[in-house]
Amino acid sequence: MATTEPPGPNVTIVPLAERPQAIPTLERWFVSEWAPWYGPSGPGDAARDLAECLNRDELPLAWVAVDEEGGVIGTAALRMDSAGSETGLGPWLAALLVDQGYRGRGVGTALIAAVEDGAARLGYPALYVSTDVAMGLVERRGWWAVGTTETLRGEATIYVKTLA
Repeated sequence: MATTEPPGPNVTIVPLAERPQAIPTLERWFVSEWAPWYGPSGPGDAARDLAECLNRDELPLAWVAVDEEGGVIGTAALRMDSAGSETGLGPWLAALLVDQGYRGRGVGTALIAAVEDGAARLGYPALYVSTDVAMGLVERRGWWAVGTTETLRGEATIYVKTLA
């Protein structure tokens, strides 16, 4: 199982199921970050996708990073579908997003570790992610590129990490 140093004593990673009040903030972030999918003319529904992730022991599930005051500063999910799932691969690390002011502080790394640990706990031997922006982050955690996929924002690289 992947382990990582926490991003600091004032940041905690918890299941979204423990912080459902984070959904409105995350919904706004999703619409802003992934406008082609979640924006007004996109086919996605951020609130629905987030509500589906309120599980603890089955997919989909998500985690949130919160600061010392309980403010949401990041999120990541474990899902069977994501950009790239048309390849038949899965499960997927999806919806990795860290508030701009907290980027570069280990929050993304801690969220990825939480998803890796969650997938391993549920018995998945490998985990996939498709990204067009976080290649260095996943590569530093031991993921390797296995292909590409097209997204509404353009081409993304598909990575895999063996968990077992």
